[in-house]
Amino acid sequence: MSSKRAICLLSGGLDSATCLAIARKQGFECYCLSFDYGQRHAIELRAARRVAESLGAKEHRTAKIDLRIFGGSALTADISVPKNRNARDMEDEIPVTYVPARNTIFLSFALAYAEVTGASHIFIGVNAIDYSGYPDCRPEFIRAFETLANLATKAGVEGKMQLTVETPLIAMTKADIVRAASGLGVDFRLTHSCYDPDKAGRACGVCDSCLLRRKGFEEAGLRDPALAP
Repeated sequence: MSSKRAICLLSGGLDSATCLAIARKQGFECYCLSFDYGQRHAIELRAARRVAESLGAKEHRTAKIDLRIFGGSALTADISVPKNRNARDMEDEIPVTYVPARNTIFLSFALAYAEVTGASHIFIGVNAIDYSGYPDCRPEFIRAFETLANLATKAGVEGKMQLTVETPLIAMTKADIVRAASGLGVDFRLTHSCYDPDKAGRACGVCDSCLLRRKGFEEAGLRDPALAP
């Protein structure tokens, strides 16, 4: 199977859309994977479908898992989403929007998908600069998972293929990501970043994710077309 196949984790947000665009630019045939995990902002799945189609994904699948059975997060339980926090507040502690073990679970599904498709790379849009302090967005976590992946797969054990977890955004500021996305032709109108949208799917504008997105566009000197004028 082609070594230029990649699994791209796609939430429908700005970061994952940029990550997919980067993978396509690098010549990968992209197999996108999204998750319906009981998140309060499930509207993002519509965005993921739009983004996958817009950026020419070879395939797009949505895995249905229900992390509400564990709860423990404002995204999967009846816990209020933090609003109007400043950068220092976001850095002080791991926020309640952190979903326990989410990226570990998502990467494990991506690993299974990679084995079936023969993909040698997994792209994930984690970021360790302008982010909400999630422990599973750090470089050391990604390195550890990559080691695990190559110990846990048939291809890895047989020495036929080494799997690489690609994190092209990990050392970029949000402004850097916005600029990169703009240069790659990402249609920002198709993306969705808000943790707590209203029933019509409109962004709240004041959750951590919305504020980080706004910060990125402002510092990049660009207008976010996904926001109402």
